[in-house]
Amino acid sequence: MKKLWLYSLAAFLSLPGFAQKNFSIKGKIAGKKTGYIYLFYPVGSENYKTDSAAVRNGEFLFKGKLTEPVLGYLTASKNIRNDDDPNAGQIFIGPGDMSLSLTYGAFKKNVLKGSPSNDEFAALNKEKEPIRKEMEPLSKAYRIEKNREKAAAIKEQFEPFNKRMDQIDKAFISTHPDSYISAYLMRYKMSSMGIAEAKAVYHTWTEKIKNSTFGKEVHKEILELENGSPGSQAMVFSATDINGQKLSLADFKGKQYVLVDFWASWCVPCRKSNPHLLALYSKYKDKGLEIVGVSDDDGNPAAWKKAVEKDQIGVWRHVLRGLKMSDKGYDTTNDISKGYGIHSLPTKILIDKEGTIIGRYGGGGEDDQAMDKKIAEVFKN
Repeated sequence: MKKLWLYSLAAFLSLPGFAQKNFSIKGKIAGKKTGYIYLFYPVGSENYKTDSAAVRNGEFLFKGKLTEPVLGYLTASKNIRNDDDPNAGQIFIGPGDMSLSLTYGAFKKNVLKGSPSNDEFAALNKEKEPIRKEMEPLSKAYRIEKNREKAAAIKEQFEPFNKRMDQIDKAFISTHPDSYISAYLMRYKMSSMGIAEAKAVYHTWTEKIKNSTFGKEVHKEILELENGSPGSQAMVFSATDINGQKLSLADFKGKQYVLVDFWASWCVPCRKSNPHLLALYSKYKDKGLEIVGVSDDDGNPAAWKKAVEKDQIGVWRHVLRGLKMSDKGYDTTNDISKGYGIHSLPTKILIDKEGTIIGRYGGGGEDDQAMDKKIAEVFKN
């Protein structure tokens, strides 16, 4: 539910073939005779609708309008926001008439009929269920661990399980170019995809999927990723640094190579990589390398400053990414990360003296070993 929708409802509804259509969900729930069922789902591309249906003798009914299939969230209480809650579940709903069977205390075992997209979604989840069961002990340990570093260590053990599930998702995407589920899945694959792979997948899709809300989001993220990939001119940004001084990327043009490090105080892998960055900076700063840290700590500048001091990385320049909260949601007007297609942390962008990106390391790019090799090549003389 935290996804930042990127397109206005008015613009989306003006597209041909995207008129709103009626939908209905006739539901039955075991173990609950009265009360309410809540359904949260996106309307257009910027707004979420919160709907409720009264339960009478174990039955309920939702009605509304949709332009295309969307992912909805079911809960037994308006205040539930935890996906682990037994009375929270997901369904892919679409235009038309559907029927839903629920059991109180087991919303994730819901059965929705009448939605082809949900049929695909449910089959995909069923295929991944054995893997999730294998990793459940780790997942439980991660959920209850309060220490951030210990939690990060547990999370690292998810990797082989996540890779297996990722293979299932990618196999689905490659064989379903006309599926809304493919576009939905791609939104979560962008953080680990290079620009060439992302483009190749996108261009296999039908026009219907490209023009869907999910498809348009993926396309926008591809353009942003392209802007932050080798061969593109780096977006010039200006901000006030950690010491209250003005900083502009343009200040370095013609003078120095710049490694822009996208990180955050709460990002354990980012913090663990700081000693390595310090070593690189010490080795190459006098040869013409500058580092600019861009932190995703706009909501907690105190934590940002504390991390810079603790990790002793104040030897290079630091700014916040510029993502602000407004009454309407997120204000991305001055968001540096958006201009470089940053989907995960840490990600590092290497820029030459002419302002051209010559390396991307992390989300959608190469690893730190490749970064070290590239920087060594740049300064070999």
